[in-house]
Amino acid sequence: MDRTSQRLLKEDREHGDVMFPLAAYWIELPAGAPVLDTHWHEEAEFFLLLEGEILFQVDTDYFTLRPGEAVFIESGDIHAAYAALDTPCRFCALVFHPDLLASAQYDTIQQTVILPLQEKRQSFPRHITSSVPWQGELLLHLERMMEAYDNKMPGFESFMKGTLLIMLSQIAPPGRSVNYSQSAGADNTKIDRLKKVILYIQDNYQEPIRTRDLSELIPMSEGQFCRFFKSMTRKTPVDYINSYRIRQAAALLQQSDRKISDIAMDVGFDNVSYFIKVFRKAMNCSPSEFRKDAIPGAGQGQLYP
Repeated sequence: MDRTSQRLLKEDREHGDVMFPLAAYWIELPAGAPVLDTHWHEEAEFFLLLEGEILFQVDTDYFTLRPGEAVFIESGDIHAAYAALDTPCRFCALVFHPDLLASAQYDTIQQTVILPLQEKRQSFPRHITSSVPWQGELLLHLERMMEAYDNKMPGFESFMKGTLLIMLSQIAPPGRSVNYSQSAGADNTKIDRLKKVILYIQDNYQEPIRTRDLSELIPMSEGQFCRFFKSMTRKTPVDYINSYRIRQAAALLQQSDRKISDIAMDVGFDNVSYFIKVFRKAMNCSPSEFRKDAIPGAGQGQLYP
């Protein structure tokens, strides 16, 4: 797998297309590589770990994920993943918009299955393991869907949608589904505050951003904000801003032949030497090495998330 697929994290991309809003990804990471920075998207996602061990975060919940286990991420959930062991990590992800499952007209399926999922009243467990027999069946369905997507045989779209509906039928019995619409108010406040800050960073990363600017968004004192931000993302505000800028720079390095110094300025670094230092720390290579190693023509459709 090329370094671009291994390292580049892009949050604001379309998964699938309007006609079929679903996409699958396979990612391999070397030992010590970061897994997923804190982010979210409108689509729902199944994340299936194949190798390694990671600490997964969804909103304010943390749990250890081991090979053969999966995570279900609701639309809009903040999530991140951190390597728990100094070993390679390999996983696959199935990302889809819940509207994919909607019925053409308001029928029983729409009323009893799709709408509760869209409203987060009846959803999959966050952490899916084979130790629970019916959850083991969900994992088998995920594996079959990933295989079907990889092969893309005629009619695979019907198989993907049909299997997702079957999986929804398996959480219908009492005690299996989870109601996320009744999340704790304090947690929702934390999540909303973090989203507000991350959106500000995404909209203004090309300009100077002071910690004070971010703390005033919530509002909090600067010290209180730094503690809050690190507790939610495991990074300082400066580290997170630099990480986001590096991801944007990596995309520009892959897509154009522009000078590295120009790209550094465009993504918010006013010192090229510092940009190269931060880039090397994040990507384990220099910007020029990254550009050289990127496969020409490797489109954004190969990147995750």
